[in-house]
Amino acid sequence: MKVAVVGATGMVGEVMLRVLAERNFPVTELLPVASERSVGRLLPFRDREYPVIGLADAVAARPDIAIFSAGGDTSLEWAPRFADAGTTVIDNSSAWRMDPGKKLVVPEINADTLGPEDKIIANPNCSTIQLVMVLAPLHTRYTMKRVVVSTYQSVSGTGVKAVRQLEDEIAGVSGEKAYPHPINRNALPHCDVFQENGYTKEEMKLAREPQKILDDRTFSVTATAVRIPTAGGHSEAVNIEFREDFDLDEVRQILSATPGVVLQDDPATNTYPMPVLAHGRDEVFVGRIRRDESQAKTLNLWIVADNLRKGAATNAVQIAEHLLERGLV
Repeated sequence: MKVAVVGATGMVGEVMLRVLAERNFPVTELLPVASERSVGRLLPFRDREYPVIGLADAVAARPDIAIFSAGGDTSLEWAPRFADAGTTVIDNSSAWRMDPGKKLVVPEINADTLGPEDKIIANPNCSTIQLVMVLAPLHTRYTMKRVVVSTYQSVSGTGVKAVRQLEDEIAGVSGEKAYPHPINRNALPHCDVFQENGYTKEEMKLAREPQKILDDRTFSVTATAVRIPTAGGHSEAVNIEFREDFDLDEVRQILSATPGVVLQDDPATNTYPMPVLAHGRDEVFVGRIRRDESQAKTLNLWIVADNLRKGAATNAVQIAEHLLERGLV
């Protein structure tokens, strides 16, 4: 199994390599791929070091799978070239997510829709993944009508530059800025770029991607995405209006039985999801489950996950595992 990791020197790329090793994915030949300035750099993987190569050389090597985390422009240009060479691409950027000809996949929910014709597969937005992991089983049981989500997102979702900005501000030193304002001791209602409708690109991803993943446009999602000074892990306050009424005990039972979801919901012992507990974990954590007393058939809950793992790297590797299990690569 020849595997290329495109963007291997980046924050998510490094986690991709770690997850591939941790999950014992059967890599017989690793191709770490990055920009020309990183070519030749050695990256550790398992008990060896592998030299970084460029994109053209990676295409020529015809890997079985290429996992991309190198930005939308790179994916738009190079994913089709890999696909034309027979490689199955799993792309972590937003480039292909809403393309009607590409599948948007969270393996626990819709991996069974993949077939041999799917040579470019989109990995959803990190905030979307943890959201739909909780929404999907509840939608099956109660049928969602409307979802209101407010996110509290780690600086790691922006990248290395943002993490350094936070560290610099904590240390009281000047440095390069990823954000237009300070992030330490602050909250920025500004994730990604603003669109003409006043929402950010991140908020529109949250509005549109769940409908595609669940293959259902009978419910709507509206979002406000906020960047906070945490180093890792995204949190979401979610309000879900259903068409059918629910029982809180049954809601907890459904979520505790959902693969990949961990229930942490005991206010009496101060047990609830937090980014510090989700760090380095692949599960999605849910708690603070309660009825919205202002409106019928409406539920409030709180979701947390490690945005670099289940929100990016782990989900992509799980897609690769599914392809392998089904003989699609």
